[in-house]
This record gives sequence, C-alpha cells and structure tokens, in this order.
Amino acid sequence: MSQSFSQTQARQNRQQNLWQQKWSLKTKAIVWALSISVLPVVAIGTATYYYGINLITKQIPQIKQESAKSSTQTKALQGQLSLLLSGMGVTAILAGAIATFMANRAISRVSKAAVTSNIIKNKLRPDSEFTKTFIASEDELVMLERNINLFTELLSVLGQQREAEADYSQLLMKITRWVRESFNEEDVLKTTSEEIRKALNTDRVTIFCFNSNTSGTFMAESVAAGLPKMLGVTISDPWFEAGYIEKYQNGRIRAIDDIYQADLNDGDIELLEQFGVKSNLVAPILKGKQLFGLLIAHQCSRLRYWQQSEIDLFAQIGLQVGFALDYAKLLEQVDTKADRAEVFIEITRSIRQSLNEEDVIKSTVDEVRKALSTDRVLVYSFDANWSGTVIAESVVPGYPKVLRSEIQDPCFTQGYVEKYQSGRVQATNNIYETDLTDCHINLLESFAVKANLVAPILKDEQLFGLLIAHQCSRPRDWQQSEINLFAQIAMQVGFALDHARLLQRVNAEGVQSQLLADTIGSIRQSLNEEDVIKTTVEEVRKALSTDRVLVYSFDANWSGTVIAESVVLTYPKVLRSEIEDSCFAEGYVEQYRSGRVLAINNIYEVGLADCHISLLEFFAVKANLVAPILKDEQLFGLLIAHQCSRPRDWQQPEIDLFAQIAIQVGFALDHARLLQRIEAERMRSQLLVDITRSIRQSLNEEDVIKTTVEKVRKALSTDRVLVYSFYANWLGIIIAESVVPGYPKVLRSKIHDPCFTQGYVEKYQSGRVVAINNIYESDLADCHISLLESFAVKANLVAPIVKDEQLFGLLIAHQCSGPRDWQQSEIDLFTQIAMQVGFTLDHARLLQAYEAAEANG
Repeated sequence: MSQSFSQTQARQNRQQNLWQQKWSLKTKAIVWALSISVLPVVAIGTATYYYGINLITKQIPQIKQESAKSSTQTKALQGQLSLLLSGMGVTAILAGAIATFMANRAISRVSKAAVTSNIIKNKLRPDSEFTKTFIASEDELVMLERNINLFTELLSVLGQQREAEADYSQLLMKITRWVRESFNEEDVLKTTSEEIRKALNTDRVTIFCFNSNTSGTFMAESVAAGLPKMLGVTISDPWFEAGYIEKYQNGRIRAIDDIYQADLNDGDIELLEQFGVKSNLVAPILKGKQLFGLLIAHQCSRLRYWQQSEIDLFAQIGLQVGFALDYAKLLEQVDTKADRAEVFIEITRSIRQSLNEEDVIKSTVDEVRKALSTDRVLVYSFDANWSGTVIAESVVPGYPKVLRSEIQDPCFTQGYVEKYQSGRVQATNNIYETDLTDCHINLLESFAVKANLVAPILKDEQLFGLLIAHQCSRPRDWQQSEINLFAQIAMQVGFALDHARLLQRVNAEGVQSQLLADTIGSIRQSLNEEDVIKTTVEEVRKALSTDRVLVYSFDANWSGTVIAESVVLTYPKVLRSEIEDSCFAEGYVEQYRSGRVLAINNIYEVGLADCHISLLEFFAVKANLVAPILKDEQLFGLLIAHQCSRPRDWQQPEIDLFAQIAIQVGFALDHARLLQRIEAERMRSQLLVDITRSIRQSLNEEDVIKTTVEKVRKALSTDRVLVYSFYANWLGIIIAESVVPGYPKVLRSKIHDPCFTQGYVEKYQSGRVVAINNIYESDLADCHISLLESFAVKANLVAPIVKDEQLFGLLIAHQCSGPRDWQQSEIDLFTQIAMQVGFTLDHARLLQAYEAAEANG
C-alpha cells in the first residue's frame, strides 16, 4: 500500500507548473501582497493624474482667450495634481511595505508548519519521491498540501491497520479458543488448517509434521476446490537446506511473495510448482520445545504480498498450535493415566474372574489387544528346553494366525532366560533398528511383525511364558505408560495363574471326588460293554481337559485295537486302529496286570524306546497317562489319556482320579458282563421257548426243519443256517437252508465228505457240538477247509440232530462275513434247539404214524 501511494504522489508531483518548482512560498506571497496593496493605489493615482491633466489640456485654449488669471489657476491645478500623484506613490510604497510585513508574518507560520510536517513525513515516509522534489524547490505551501494529503491517507491506512489488527487479534483469540477446545492432536491440526485458511483467505493451509530431520508428512490440510491435495504426502528433504531445521527451531518465519524471486533452488521450486504454489508463508510449530512441524499457507491463484500483520498473526497461531499440542498431550497423558488405571482394573478383574488357566490366558490376550489397540497379542508358553508353543492369541483379521505354533528359538537361551526371569520388559519400536539377531528378525518377519512388546509371565515364581504384543502395520513408538501397563498386566496374569492353580488345588479333591462319582454313575448306567467304554472316554476327556482319551483292548498276542476314542477335532482319530506293539510284551504286561499307572509329562524326557516314541509321534502325542483295565481279574486293556498340544505336568490328583476310573471301568465291564449273561440266559430261554413252540407247531418233518433254519438264523444273527441230513455211508444232502442275500445258496447240495466217518460219527452221536471261530485257526483237515471255502464260510457252529436215538443229521450255522467268536450262551442255545428239533421230528413221526393208523382203521 505504501509503495502504491508513493508512486501516485510522484506522478502528481511531476505534473506541477514549472514556477511552482522554482519560486518559494515567501516570494510568491510578497509578490501577491505587493500586487494587491500597491497596484490599486498606483493605478487609481495614475488614472486620476492623467484624467486631470487631460481635462486641463482641453481647457487651456479656452482659458487663454479668457484671461491671464485663469492661466494662473491652471498652473496651480497642475501643481496640485503632481502633488497628488506623489502622495499616491508614497501611499503605494507604505501599503506595499505594510503588505510585505503582514505577508512575511503570515507566511512564517505556514513555513514552520511546512517544515514540521516535512520532518514528520520524513520520519513516516523518508523514501517518498514527491517530498524530495518539493524540498528542492522550497515550495512550503505545496509541500504542506501534499504532506497533509499524505497524512490523510496515512491516517486512513493506519485506521485500516488498526482495524485489521483488532480483527486479527479477535481472530487470533477465536482460533486459539477453537484450537484449545480440540482435545487431541488430530483435532488441533485439523481445526487450525481450516480456520486459518478462512481467516487469511488463502488457497491452502497445511501442517507438515517431521518424521526425521530430513523427511515428514502433511498431517492436516484445508484446500480450495480444484487444487492438488497434499494430505498424507510424505516428502524427503522438504525444501530444507543445511541449517534450516535449526532456524525454524529458533522461531524463524519465512514469507515468500513470489517463489521465482526468492532464493529457492530448482528442487524447491519444482516441488512447489507440483502443488500449484505461487506464494507461501511458513511458521514453525514447537511441541515441548522441540520442532514438531511447520504451519504453511499457500497462495496458488496469484502472487500475494504478505502484510506484516498477516505474518505476525500466522506466527502467533503457529505458537498457539504448539501450546495447544502441549496441552492436548498433557490432557492425553492425564486421560491416559486414568484410562490405563481403569483398563488395568478392568483387565485384572476380567482375568481374576477366570477360574482356570485357559480362561485366564484367553481373557488376557483379548483384553490387552483392545486396550493397546495393537495388531496381535499372544501368550507363549515355554517347555523344558526353552522352546515353546503359542497357547493363546488375539489377532486383527488380515494378519497371520500363529495359535499353536511351536517355536524353536535357539537364540533365546543365550542369556534371555535369566533376564526375563528377573522381570525384564522389552519394547522394540522397529525390529530393524535394534540389535536383534538375524534368527530373531527372521522369526518376527514370518509373523509380519514390525514392532513388539514383551513381558515375562511368572507362575509359581518360575518363568511360565511371555506376554507379547505385535504391531504389524508399521513400526510403533511404545509409550512408557503402555509399557508400564503391559508389564503390570503380565504380572497380574502370573498372579491369576497362581490363583487359578490354588483354586484348582483347593477344589481338586472335592471336584475329583464329584467327577469320579459322576463318571462312575455315567459308566454304571451303561448296561453293555460298548456303552461302558464309550461313556468312559467321553467323560474322562471332559474331566481332565485333555486332547484325547481312548481304550485299547488286547488280543491274545498282546497287540490290540483302539475300541473307543474321544478326541479334540484338530488331532488325528485313531479309533479302530490295530496296533502291533512288539515292545509291550517285554515286561509291561505283568506291571499293568499288577495295577501300574504310568504318567509321562514329556515323551522325549523319560527314556522311552524308539518304537514307543515313533508310535506316540504318529498319534501327535506329547504327554500321556496310562492305567490298566482289569476284567474278570485279567488284563483286558488300557485306559489312555493323550495331551497333544504340548507336554503336560500331570498332577497327582489327576493321576489318582484316572487310576480310580480305570478300576471302576473294570468293575463296570464285569457288571455289564454279568448283566449280559443274565439277559442272555433270559433271552435264550425265551428264544428256546419261542423257537420250540414254532417248531412244535409244524406238523410234518419238512415244516419242522424249514421253521428251524429261519428262526435260528434270526436268533443268532448269522449269515446262514442249514440242516444236513445223512443217508447211507454217511453221505448226505442239505435239506433246508436260510441264508443272507449275497452268499451262495447250498440247498439240495449233496456232500460227499470222506473225512466225516473217521471218528466224527460217534462223537456227534454222543452229542458233540463243534464251534469254530475261524476255520483257518482250527485243526480242520484240508478237505474240510476246501469244502467250507466253497460255501464262503469263515466260522461255523455244528450241533447234532438225533431222531429215534439215531444221528439224523446236523444243524449248522455259518458266519460268512468274517470270523466269529461264538459265545457260550449262543452255543448252549444252538445245542438245545438241535435237541428240540430231534424231539419235534420224533413227535412229527409219531403224529404221522397215528394219523396213518387212523386212516387205515
């Protein structure tokens, strides 16, 4: 504005008349005073004189004619006119002198005023062009006029400046209040950029925050529509030459009216051009006496000449932003302490409400991840070799899940154990900027970790594991309050685990007694062997919270089969697996028969044979618990619990409970066997009665035999039942058959068995019953085996049918689907039915003879 005013005054100055440039005010005033005072007197006197002379001249001829007396009067009149002219001259001189005196007196004050005004002007605007011109010409009046005009304009500008300063002060107060009302850093920066852009009516206001001494990111921006956005842009070396950081740290304000006229390098100009900048204004933001960033205003639409008041306002706002950030940080610290205390109380309460180890750890990772707003929190549990397993995890979707990961860390034992045992808490802001070993970095990279926080969990004053927080999205500057909270929570987890263990110990006996009673009650409600075993594995797995419980049943060679299993879904199923254990018979049988219970906390630390370890590894077993099941005072099998997720320290109450349940299973099997025998006897009696009644209702031999094979096959649930009838030379024919579809039909087959007469006739005649569980494991002759194979027989049951005290034939049952362990109750029932068939055939014969006699009579 001052430059424009000076140029206007200079143009006006150049248009003044030349005489104004040469004559002083005093000269002009005297000339005018003399002109006004002297000239009228001289003019009037001269005019009067000439008028009188004229008049006299015209009257002289006339006077000459009249008389001499008149001539004397004429001369006297001319003398008077001359005297009048002289008086007028004197009067004019006196008037000029008086006018000059009065003009000098009047002009002296004007000159003094002009000089004073010029002194003031020189102080206000020493560089004004028109002032220099009028000082040279000594034109005090023009100088005074121009100075007065200048003062008028300066007063107007001053008024505007005062109004602007008042507006800026008011604006500063408003912006400061708005900024101070923002309670976090993000709101402070956002509010600042928006309000300043409105206040200065500029195109863009942005806040640049330093990441390091040479780079930073634009964290807030308010920009006019249509201009490039800088928000989120990260810039390395943002127009900083050597020493600029220190200058801004010391409060430097930089105002650039034209980026092409400023001392900027090509890189700076290119960067500013990229965002359409023509003028800019930069002020530092100090946070905690450190350079936090820069407050930047951009004018993009045109060049802008920044006024000092604008620069001052901008600097003060930058200062206020720093104060607001400090205030927000203080509030955040106060809130954080309160929040941390509240979070700590809530997490501790949540953890303490968990009454078992699994719930304690699960609650911990969930609550801590929410409290710290981190990407992953996990609990890593150590084994005896200081390797271990991730036993609990809470992770943000999108990052790898590491739950149940087994980590072999060769670096850990090299000095870390004692440090964590002593309470060390490790905060790593950036895994690449610490002295971590390559093996550690590789491990963390596999989990996508950028920063981590580690605190020890002590259980029973021993290092149980580590509570670990992972930041995967970016490096993280862990705050001391976060580290303290994390360490306290890890300590509380240890206390909670001790508390849970104490509760478990206090309640163990009562709980286990109740568990034993409940388990036994469930087992005793099972009325057959299969239900007993199935119920056992289900209830025991729940009671011990283990990964697998199974029942292994021995065969005659001390190998066997898994006949029942309850297993967690993620582990292999071994039900019906046949296990050939060459190691078992070498000394273990007698030990288990004598009641031995084996508890293995870690299969690799007890000296098991390689064949045992290989077998257990195949089933993913880390620890196991084995108790014998005795049935009828014989070793029936083993009740086995497997821990697959990790080694397990079996507690003595658990071992005792397991052993007692195994004993009760043996009792339940004996009880089920007794019930089965009683029920079998009842059913056999009922079957015998039903079958005998059906047979007796048949009135001829053919019906008797046909009814027999149908009823017996259904009663025994076997694949085939037939009646083989003898004739001469002990050859015979199959006269009745009931067979399951899919197996060969042998009805009417004639069988020539050269082996039969060699001692078998008398045995069957005497009531011999033969039960063969597996035709290949008996002492049958090859001719018998070949014959049975032709009928697809795997096991058979043979009882004689005696008619009229003679061997009529054989009642035969075939099992074709596989070998069959014929039960004694089945054999007894079969024998009795064969006997009843003989009685019925005798009865049918007598009935037929009686009916024939009646018919003949």
